[in-house]
Parts: sequence; C-alpha cells; structure tokens
Amino acid sequence: MYENALVVELRKRSLLVTSQQKIAVYYADEIVGEYYADLIVEEKVILELKAVETLLPQHEAQLLNYLRATPYEVGLLLNFGPKPKHLRKSFDNNRKKMTWRP
Repeated sequence: MYENALVVELRKRSLLVTSQQKIAVYYADEIVGEYYADLIVEEKVILELKAVETLLPQHEAQLLNYLRATPYEVGLLLNFGPKPKHLRKSFDNNRKKMTWRP
C-alpha cells in the first residue's frame, strides 16, 4: 500500500512515475536476467522501497547493483518501516562496464 500511496503523491506533483517496471539486465551484450524496479521517476531515478525494521547493507547493495546494471544513475532507498530512513546512491554511467539496452 505504501508504494501505491507514494505513486499517488508523486503524480499529484506532476511527476512521471512508472510502477514495477521490468528491466532487463545485460552482461556481455546478453540478457542475463531481469528485475522489476519498484518505481522509476521521470525516467531518471530508481526508487527501491522497503518496509523493514531497519535498512541493512544488503538493501544498499541491491540498489547499487540495480544502478550498475541499468542506464539509471541515481537511486533512492526508502524505508517505510518503524524507523523511516532514506539513502541516496549514484553510479555514473561513465563508470559502468556493462552495456544495456532499453
């Protein structure tokens, strides 16, 4: 429900939001998997949403892996659990060794 509520709020602010967007992950020009981004905002930012007691290093690593494997450079990790918290991560496309396609 928190994901849907966030979509409503972002759209009320006239932002383009895509929920559960399928993203192919490439390695050596071949698709090696796929994942569904919780939210993509303005075709620029990945939002990874959690509802956990506390954010763990694995959650941060997950977001960084998504940034490395996609054309997106900025990600936000948002926790809607009892201890709300957010982290911002970026990974410049110039540092990415993999190729991806839309």
